[in-house]
Amino acid sequence: MHIHFKRSALRITVLLLILLTFTVTGMTQEKAIWNKKQCAVCLTYDDALNVHLDKVVPVLDSLGLRGTFYLPGYFETVNERADDWKTVARRGHELGNHTLFHPCDGRAPGRKWVNADYDLSNYTLSRMTDEVKMANVLLKIIDGKSRRTFAYPCGEMSVGEISYVDMIKENFVAARGVESNFEFIDKVDLYNVSSFMINGESGDELIELVRTALQKKALIVFLFHGVGGEHHIDVSLEAHNQLIKFLKQNEKDIWTAPLREIGEYIHDYREK
Repeated sequence: MHIHFKRSALRITVLLLILLTFTVTGMTQEKAIWNKKQCAVCLTYDDALNVHLDKVVPVLDSLGLRGTFYLPGYFETVNERADDWKTVARRGHELGNHTLFHPCDGRAPGRKWVNADYDLSNYTLSRMTDEVKMANVLLKIIDGKSRRTFAYPCGEMSVGEISYVDMIKENFVAARGVESNFEFIDKVDLYNVSSFMINGESGDELIELVRTALQKKALIVFLFHGVGGEHHIDVSLEAHNQLIKFLKQNEKDIWTAPLREIGEYIHDYREK
C-alpha cells in the first residue's frame, strides 16, 4: 500500500508539472502576440528629407531594422533623389503615401507656411481623394508596390467638416494619425493609428516610451521629421540612434517593422 501510494503521488506530481508547463507556455504565447514578441514598434519618418536618406537609413540598415518613410510626391527630394528612394524600398523599408502636395488647413494657428494653392480649407473631397490616389501611382512607379500605408498631412482627416477616411481606406493597409496613444492589437483603429510625434526628446525618453509599450504589450508608433536637422520638428541624431540601438539590443522582445507589415499582421490576427 505504501509503495502504491508513493507511485500515485508521483504520477499526480508529474501530471501537475506537465499541466503547469503547458499553462505557463500558453500564457507566454498569449502575451507574445506581436509576431511572437512582447510589443511592436514602428519607426515612421515624414516629408522625404535628405537627412532620412543620408543619416537615418544607413543606421537602420546597419542594424537590420526597417522603417516607414512618408513621401509627399511634389517635394524636391522625391524628384531629385528618386533612385535613392528606390534603393530604400529594395532594402525592405516602406515608402508610405503622404499625398502629392501635403495639404493642411491654413486657417489653423501657426499655419502661415501653408501654400494657398494647397490649403486644405480650399479643397473638395474629390480633389483630396484624387490627390491621394495619384500619390499611390507615383509611389508605385518608384517602388513597384501596390500595398502601403497612408499618413494624414498635419493629422487632419477631414475636408471642411466631412471626413475623407472612408473614401481612401480601400487603397491602404492602414493609416497613421497623430494622437499620442499606445495601441492594442484588438482595439486599434487601423485607419487612425496613434503615433508619438517626436520633437526634442532625449534618447532616454524615447527608450522609456518603448519600455512602457513592453509593459503594456502594445504597439508604439514613432513620428519623426528632422533627425539631426532639416526640419523645425527635430530630434538629435544621437537620441535617435540611442533608440535604434536599444531596439536592436532587445529584438528578442520587440518587433520593429514598417507600418504596412504591422497593419497586415493585425488584419490576419483578427481574422483567426
